[in-house]
Order: sequence, then C-alpha cells, then structure tokens
Amino acid sequence: MKKTLATQLDAINEYEREPVPESKLKGLKSFVGMYAGEHTAGTEFVIGPLFVVHGVSAPDLFLGLLVGNVLAVLSWAFLCAPIAVKARLTLYYQLEKICGRYLVSGYNLVNALMFCFLAGSMIAVAATAVGIPFNIEMPGLGDFYPSSVGWAVTVFLVGIVITVVAILGYEQISRFANVCAPWMILVFVAAAFAVMPQLGITSLESFWQVAQTRIWNGVPVDGFSKFTFWHVTFFAWFANMAMHIGMGDLSILRYAKKWEYGFASVAGMFVGHVMAWIASGILVAAASGEVTPGPIAYGSAGIAGAICVVIAGWTTANPTIYRAGLAIQSIVPSVRRWKVTLVVGLVTTIAALFPALVMRLLDFVALYGLVLMPMGAIIFIDFYIIPKIGLRSYYAEAVKTPFNVAAGVTWVATLVLCLSLNYFQGIDIFFLGLPGWFIAAALYIGLSKLYQQKKPKQAEIKVSANVM
Repeated sequence: MKKTLATQLDAINEYEREPVPESKLKGLKSFVGMYAGEHTAGTEFVIGPLFVVHGVSAPDLFLGLLVGNVLAVLSWAFLCAPIAVKARLTLYYQLEKICGRYLVSGYNLVNALMFCFLAGSMIAVAATAVGIPFNIEMPGLGDFYPSSVGWAVTVFLVGIVITVVAILGYEQISRFANVCAPWMILVFVAAAFAVMPQLGITSLESFWQVAQTRIWNGVPVDGFSKFTFWHVTFFAWFANMAMHIGMGDLSILRYAKKWEYGFASVAGMFVGHVMAWIASGILVAAASGEVTPGPIAYGSAGIAGAICVVIAGWTTANPTIYRAGLAIQSIVPSVRRWKVTLVVGLVTTIAALFPALVMRLLDFVALYGLVLMPMGAIIFIDFYIIPKIGLRSYYAEAVKTPFNVAAGVTWVATLVLCLSLNYFQGIDIFFLGLPGWFIAAALYIGLSKLYQQKKPKQAEIKVSANVM
C-alpha cells in the first residue's frame, strides 16, 4: 500500500525543469479562484487592525488602498505574467539559467526559508481560531513560545492538512482555493455587516461618519507611528512584492493560457485585500481594540467566523508551501517534489509553533519582499533588455558557469544599499522596493557589460525577448 502511494506521488509531474506543455494550461477561472483564495487570508485579520492601530484616516485608507492595489495588479499583469507565459518555467529553473547553480541554490534556500516562515504564520493564525470554539488554551499573540499541549497539537494537525494538499500539486491547490474562496469572502463581509449596528452604522451616510470618527479616526495608538496615504499605498502595492515584482508567481502563471490572466490578481487585491482589510478594521473597532484574529472573527460571526480564519490561513499556506517545495526541489532535483514538500511542511509546522512569528508578520512581509525583489529585477532585465544591448540572456547556462558574478553582486549590493537606507536614514522598508528595483536593474546592466567579456559559442537560448 505504501509503495503504491509513493508510486502515485512520484507520477505527479509539476514540470520543475521543463516548460509546461500546452495540454496542461489552465483557464482564467483557476487563477481568479487562486488569487481570491490566497489573498483572503488569515493575515488580513492582522493587517486590517494595523491600519487602525497606526491611526490612518478614513480618506487616506480608502484612497491608498485603491491606488496601491491597482499598482499591484498592474505589476502582476505587465511585469510577471508576460514572462511567465512565454518561458513557462518555474522561477527557480529560470533563475538557474541566469545565475548559475551555486548562486540560485543560495537564493532558493533563502527563498524557501522565507516561504516556510510565511506559511508558518498562516498556520499559527489559523490555530488561534481553532481554539475558540473548542476551548483549547491558546497563547496570546504576544507570546514567543508555545504555551500548551493543545496549541502544539492544533498546529500540528493544521500543518498536516496543509502539507498533504500542497504535496498533491498545483491542480489540487487550485481546486481547494476555488472551493473555499467564495465562502470566505461572504463570511468576511457578513461579519462586518453584523457588527455595524453596534458602531451606530445604519446607512451609507452614517457609515462614512462613523468610519472617520470611530474606526479610522486618524489617531494612532500610543507607541505606534502615524500612517498616511503614502504608507497605505506602498504597503498595499508591496505587500506581495515578492510575487509580482520579485517574479515569485512565474511558477504559478506559467500555467496561464494568456498573459492577460495576470489581471486575475484583481480578485485577490480587491475582493481579498481591500474588502478583507476594511472588514477587519470594522471588526476591530466593534471589538473595542481586540486584535487577535480568532476572537475577532468568533465575536462577530460565531463558529463560522472562526472557521473562516482557519480556512483563510490554509488557502494562503497551501500555495506558499508549494512554492517552498519547488525552491528546495530545484536545489536537489534528483529528489521527488512530494518528498521535498513533505520536509518543507514539517519545517513550516515547527515554525508555526512559535506565536511570535505572527507578531513580527508585518516586518517580516516587508523584509521578505525586499530580499527577493532584486532577483525579480534581474529576470526582467535579462528577458527584455540584455538581448537588446548585445549581451546574452541566460548567461550562466550559455557559458556553463555555476555562478553569475554580475547577478550575485547585483543581489547583494542592492540589499546592502536598501537596508543601509532603512538603518541609517530610518526609511520604512516598504518604501525601498521601488528605488531598489531601479538600483538592481542598473547594476545588473552595468555589471553584465563588464562580466560578459567572452561570449560563448553555444547556440542562442530558445526563449528570450528576441522571439517575442
């Protein structure tokens, strides 16, 4: 029986080192459900309250969410999706062709660890909700270590379910997200409407009045900095910087029939982020400042709300573990993806045992995007610009070098510059993604001109901007 199961899992082909064949491409519906499910996540119950705590005013919130999320959708549609559907390669295999095996292995290891921590935070958020209806003693979000056996068992069980779904591959993940997304969105909206009378909201006019005076009143909580329109805009734009500008979703959008499917991210940004962040802000105000995800949802929508937080955590953790498995599998390509994903799921579940992961979530998300952003710039420049200035795309593959010095120096130097601006000048990390992208692009072009002195005789690569 065991051998039969292993054989079946071995047969699942996710095309880790080859383009996705035409027969395996998916329609628009798969991506709409995927994005809506992934971005209607347990983290929305943490991020929404953040804006309230940091004293965002109602006009700044709504305008900032509109501008920032439009920019995020455009980044997916015009930066990531076109490359994904032309190359149809995973992020990791494409980077290996550009950077060489040694450099991309280091990048993939960092990437996978960050994916594990992100997925772990999702499991932890889901676990805080599981304890509400079943009276399991759960740690507070301020705790660092697991505080009870019940918490550890809950996290372990949630981790098992998420890992099994991720092992089954993209098709199962997509199906899971499509099933869950509509229900989660309805619960988010219903919960917000349910508590509106408590706040005195009885009409559209009264909503705007209450929004400005009792929810997003422009006054930060003591000890928290004041957020403005620009903070909301850049946070909304770069909350998923690793996925669009950082090109993380090359691995997902390579299954798309058309590059226009990148616009499917609008489901995640507006049905997910905007609606969920506004709803959770309303719930926080109704809960008199309570910010723990489980109690917020349970207090407004009962057991259905708590289950919504759990499922929301799953639908984000599932594709994140899947991506982490691909990252590690590219380092050890001889090992089957499902075995790698099993180990990744175990590491993620262990990380989820520590609730401090949730408390540091916002700082972590900003740093995570910044660390991966330079490689996204390298991919973009390598695909569109490098061939047009007489240099070679996929240089490491062309000259058979395990380490592309130009890419390596670009990655490290960009991070050093950006983190120096954060440390010495006090600039928030999520403001550094935009200048960081242009720094990385300029560095990679300049360093490639210096580095590619000896052009290889190998045949030109098959996929580049020259064949677009």
